[in-house]
This record gives sequence, structure tokens and C-alpha cells, in this order.
Amino acid sequence: MNIGAAAKASGISAKMIRYYEETGLIQPASRTSAGYRQYREADIHTLRFIRRARDMGFSVEQIGELLALWQDQSRHSEDVKQLAQQHIDVLNQKISELQSMAATLQSLVSCCAGDDRPDCPILKEFEGND
Repeated sequence: MNIGAAAKASGISAKMIRYYEETGLIQPASRTSAGYRQYREADIHTLRFIRRARDMGFSVEQIGELLALWQDQSRHSEDVKQLAQQHIDVLNQKISELQSMAATLQSLVSCCAGDDRPDCPILKEFEGND
């Protein structure tokens, strides 16, 4: 199948498929005599794996590690679990940071009169005046 069909079947844009090939995340597709990329079902399966990993927020580098583990039949599940746990730790840190930002903004919003006066504690906070 061509790159457009592969994009549709995998849920990854043609542009990202080309990027994944350029970065070595996936093997370059075979080419027709006219130079068009041709993808097999195995390629689509790999692209779907990548899409699901991206949906979970893994970086391209981490996805490369996951792909290597996925393709290694002698892998240890411990290695996969460790990579996933590290990602969970990063996600939890980001969640904590986002909750802190939301709490700060909520406090600032509650202090703002929200009327026609120019005085605004939200903007004053952003000024910093350290």
C-alpha cells in the first residue's frame, strides 16, 4: 500500500511516517520502480504500535527503545516495565506541576475583580517585579 493508505490504516500522518523513516525509528519502505513508498501489513502493525506509544506520551527516543524491546523475543519484561515506570514517574511529575499552575491561577483569578478597572492581580503577578 502507498503512504497515503498506510497513513490512513495506521492513524499516523504521511508526514510523520516520513519523519519516522528519516530518524530511523522505522525501516525505510520499499519503493516501486517509480519511487513511491510501498508498505506491508507488518509496517502498518509497527506504525500502529508507534501511534499507541505516542498516544501514551512516550518520546520518539523512548519509542525506539520500546520497539527494540518489542522486536527482541529474548527481552525481559522487567526492561519494558522499567521503561514504563520511568514514564509514569515523568507523567506524575508533569501532573503535579500542572496542578500547581492551576492552583496558582485559580488563586489569582479569585483575587481579580474582573470589572472595568485596569488593576489586575493576574497581570501584576506576571510582571514579577522581583
